[in-house]
Order: sequence, then C-alpha cells, then structure tokens
Amino acid sequence: MLRCLIVDDNDYFLSAARCLLERQGVAVVGVASDSAQALRLAERLRPDVALVDINLGSECGFDLAVRLHGEAGPAALLVILISSHAEDDYADLIEASPAVGFLSKTALSGDAIGALLAGAGESYRRGPVNGPPGR
Repeated sequence: MLRCLIVDDNDYFLSAARCLLERQGVAVVGVASDSAQALRLAERLRPDVALVDINLGSECGFDLAVRLHGEAGPAALLVILISSHAEDDYADLIEASPAVGFLSKTALSGDAIGALLAGAGESYRRGPVNGPPGR
C-alpha cells in the first residue's frame, strides 16, 4: 500500500484529502501544515510520497520539496506538488524542482498519484536532484 504524507496549510483540505485518499486505498501516514512539521514527520514516518502544496502560507512549497527530497537520505522521498492554481502558473518552477510532477487539488486521487509515480519509475530514485533523466 502506498504511504503518503500530505503538506498543506489548510486544515479543511488536509482532512478532505486524507479522507478521499484513504477511501481509495492510499495510506495517509501523516499530515503537516508547515515545513518544520513536514520534515519531522517525513524523517519519522518514511512515507513513499509527499504531496506538498506550492503555497504554504508564508512558506514556499518549492523550498520544502527540495528539502524533503535532499534530506531523505539515499532513497530520495518522492514529492508531488499540489495547488488550487493551474499548473501553467508554475510550469517553469515545477520543471526546475525535484518533484516528480504536479496535481491540481481538484484532480487529486489515488489513481492520479499512482500514474505520476509510475511515470517517474525507479530511475527517479537514482537520478539527479532536479528530477529524472530527460526532464
């Protein structure tokens, strides 16, 4: 079963996303509302993937994605960026990030997460910090 950490500064979204994903067979092992909490939980819980909101209040989800990916040790934590804004609004930043991809909050589902992770493949775990080869 896929183990997931969700990071978002909106408590309502955290609760709704957790419910939705757990009903779809994703084990939400933790939720965090800021970077410090997310880093602590990621280290302690070792999820397979972290869903990180691009806009974390006064914090930057892109910065957190870099830290989660870089501080995860030899097996880099897979990060998917999420937002209520359109992907096109952040396309260059998403491309430059270590995230395996982006999901709109309205498109969030276990299947959508699975598809992004399947597309990343094992080469991502061994690839450079900026993402899989050819990205």
